[in-house]
Amino acid sequence: MQIEVLTKEELLKFKSELIQEIKQAIKSEDVQPKQWLRSSEVRDLLKISSGTLQNLRIKGILRYEKVGGIFYYAYTDIVQLLGEIGNS
Repeated sequence: MQIEVLTKEELLKFKSELIQEIKQAIKSEDVQPKQWLRSSEVRDLLKISSGTLQNLRIKGILRYEKVGGIFYYAYTDIVQLLGEIGNS
């Protein structure tokens, strides 16, 4: 078995090449949004208050699922709502 000794410069070069490859992989990856969003995330996306979000639920404008006292909203419904707002 042969042992190969690496210099500090070689290790630093390897490190920077590895970091660049990881960055490229992250950039090229299609990042999919979360399928379900919590109320706070929806409020941030739509830039609305808690009361407005509650009104959207009550009026049936925005569908939701309630799990253990937490409201969840489908990301696709949010995108659709944004599209409707933009077209009006």
